[in-house]
Amino acid sequence: MAHVQSNRKKLLARIRRVKGQVSALESSLEAGADCIDVLTQAAAVRGAAHSLLMELLHEHLREHAGAETDEKLRMQQIEEAIQAMRSYL
Repeated sequence: MAHVQSNRKKLLARIRRVKGQVSALESSLEAGADCIDVLTQAAAVRGAAHSLLMELLHEHLREHAGAETDEKLRMQQIEEAIQAMRSYL
C-alpha cells in the first residue's frame, strides 16, 4: 500500500476533518442543539467520511488495478475494491 504512505499527509488531513466533524456533532448534542442542527452535523460527518473513502478507493484502484498488473491479480483487486464499496454503500 505504497499509495497510502505516499499520500499520507493528504489522508491525515481528511481524517482530521472527519474527527473535527465528529467533535462538532458531539458538541451540538451536548449543547442541546435543535434536531436540524444535529442532522446537519451528522450529514457533515458522513460527507467527510465519504470523501476519505473515495480518496482511498481512487488511489487503491489506480495503484493496484492498473493496466500493467497481471490480469488475474487485477481482477482479484477489483473484486476486493467492489467488496469495500459494497460494505460502505
